[in-house]
Amino acid sequence: VQLVESGGGLVQPGGSLRLSCAASGFTFSSYVMNWYRQAPGKERELVASIFRRGDITTYADSVKGRFIISRDNTKSTVYLQMNGLKPEDTAVYYCNVPNPPYGALFSWGQGTQVTVSS
Repeated sequence: VQLVESGGGLVQPGGSLRLSCAASGFTFSSYVMNWYRQAPGKERELVASIFRRGDITTYADSVKGRFIISRDNTKSTVYLQMNGLKPEDTAVYYCNVPNPPYGALFSWGQGTQVTVSS
């Protein structure tokens, strides 16, 4: 299994980024996919979820109305469109399959760094 996140970078407050996570080694379309993030000195937190067919999405309150999660099952890729970025969104962003109550199903990828700063 591989999860490869990309698309991060340095952006000014109010800016936008689109993250991608390319998955391989499992039947992508059969699984819920999540985006998580981990800021320095903080625990990893759930940002957004998308159901298998992409018809149901959920968001953390902190990103609701600003972030949009989507997926392309033909490309085994999940996306996170981030708009209205704030300094508090600065973190390393990861994707994974949820496996409650144990956390994530697969080993974590390298993540992609998002830094929001003027």
